[in-house]
Parts: sequence; C-alpha cells; structure tokens
Amino acid sequence: MSGPIQHGGGLAAAAAIYGGQPEDWLDLSTGINPCPPPLPATPDRAWHRLPDRELELAARAAARVFYRSGERLPLAVPGTQSAIQLLPRLVEPSRRVAIFSPTYGEYRRAFELAGFVVDAVTSPEEIDARHGMVVVVNPNNPDGRVFAPDQFSPLIERLRGAGALLVVDEAFGESCPETSMAGTAEKHVIVFRSFGKFFGMAGIRLGFVIADEAITAQMAEWLGPWAVAGPALSIATELFSTDRQVIMDGIAERRAGLDRVLAAHELKSRGTVGLFALVEDDRAPDLHTHLCRHHILTRKFDYAPTWLRFGLAPDRAGDQRLCDALDLWRVNRR
Repeated sequence: MSGPIQHGGGLAAAAAIYGGQPEDWLDLSTGINPCPPPLPATPDRAWHRLPDRELELAARAAARVFYRSGERLPLAVPGTQSAIQLLPRLVEPSRRVAIFSPTYGEYRRAFELAGFVVDAVTSPEEIDARHGMVVVVNPNNPDGRVFAPDQFSPLIERLRGAGALLVVDEAFGESCPETSMAGTAEKHVIVFRSFGKFFGMAGIRLGFVIADEAITAQMAEWLGPWAVAGPALSIATELFSTDRQVIMDGIAERRAGLDRVLAAHELKSRGTVGLFALVEDDRAPDLHTHLCRHHILTRKFDYAPTWLRFGLAPDRAGDQRLCDALDLWRVNRR
C-alpha cells in the first residue's frame, strides 16, 4: 500500500477545492456522534500534572464497567489507531494475516508496512493454519456487516489450536451491544473499543484495548509512560458513569432524520450502523461532487466508486440542508 489512506473528516482539503470555510461545511463524512453529551468539568490537576496511575486506573475501572469486560481490565490507549500500529509486533513474521474485507484500511496498511502478507477474506472458512492473526471489524465500517458471537466460535477454536490471535474491532459496538466480545475469557481474543465515536469526542484521542493481561501489559510497555493525556482520562471516567441510553436515544433520533432524507430521494442503504449509512448508487461520484459544491462532505471510497457513506447531521437543520441539496441534485438530473 503506497500512500496514506484518505479518511473522512477532511474539511480543510474539501474547502480548498470547493470553497468556503471548514466551519461552514456540513460534515457527514465521519461516523462520529454529532451530539456529544455535555463536557464534564476537568480538575486542574489533570491539566497541570502528568497523568498518574490513580487517574489511569480510575478510567480503566470505569471502562470495565461500561464495556462489561468482566475480569479483563481495559487498557487506555491514545486512540485505537495507536494500538493498530502495535499489532504486527504480536505476530510471528513468518505467518500471514487475514482481514475481513472490505473494512477500515489502516489494518492492512499497518501489516503491509511491517512486511506481512495480508489476505482479504469474507468468511471464517477462508482462515487456515498459516494465519497468525485475524482481524474483523464488528459491526463493520463501512458496510455495516455484523457477526454474532456464536459465528466466531468455530474460528476461535481453530485459532486457539494454531496459536493465533483474533482481533475484534468494536469501534461502533454501542450500536449492537449483543454482538460484543468484550466479556470473553478467551486469551487469544483482543477487543478494541473507541471512546470518541459514541461519545462524540474523537478529538481527545482515546480508545481501549480489552485483552489478556499479558497482552495489555506488553502494549502498555510499548506505548511507554503517560501515553494517554490526563484530561482525556478524567473526561472518560466521568462520562462512563452517565446514562448511555440518553446518548443512544439521541443517536437514534439523528439516524431517523438521515433515513428520512435518504428514503425521500430513493437512496437505498447498502449497509447500516447507528452512526452512518452506506449508500450504493451508480451516480455516487456525481452526487459526492454535487454535495461538495453545496459544502456538504460525504465519504467516498476509491475501491468502491459506487459507494457513498453518510454520517449523521447534528440537528434537523442539518437534515434539511442535506434534503435541499438532494432536491437540487434530483432537479438537475432531469
């Protein structure tokens, strides 16, 4: 994989091409909750001191309750992207890596940069003894594919016998908690959870790794001391104790607004997760350009030009802005 991967959220780059200031754009290119809960007060010591162990353990304990990880104490990391970069160190160089695809592209990139052969797979039956690690994003980004936990059982059994690891990325796991593997006791299963997407605070760069203690201890050593900022740990500790249902209801309301707009313009979802909808349409490239000209950014995919991912608008005014732009697009195509 040659250059860096293009992700959602590139408002400055879009504004440089299509005009306007980034703050004037409607950003529908990410899968982040656009209505975050109120930011809790952060103690002065969180800003003035290096994050001590007490602050770190408080956030990890709160994460264990929130993610229902049982005896496993989640490791706080500076965004799960940082943990992805560490995964190649857990695999024997002679083995291959399997990634359920298409999915978040940084997994393939991290392994290929580390010299691994990566196999894109679509079903557990494609995994064999050559694979030292298997990665699955569940629910998947961008197509919303979901595996139930019992679908992993035969694969987990085979991986255990082969001395291989299963990584389950649950960045969007709050949308279907019944599928979560966070509470598993399997030593060779690693679960990633994203704090920023559900709570709408991606800017604090915080994620959690739920795994066997030997794995989290190794990752903590690789990350080094004070890997996560004190304010991020403090904010997470407070927000983990809030009513998650209130946040979920807010996301559901915003998602209903998006669904109404898409349905009104006969744009059908190919896959869906609470925080985004993937539309498949032959006109996707033209639609993406049209929306950019109206300063609305969606997520396009170089490997699937007929796909367009829509995130959630922050309010009904955002829904209406998208609706108005789609009305013009429909008129212009007549």
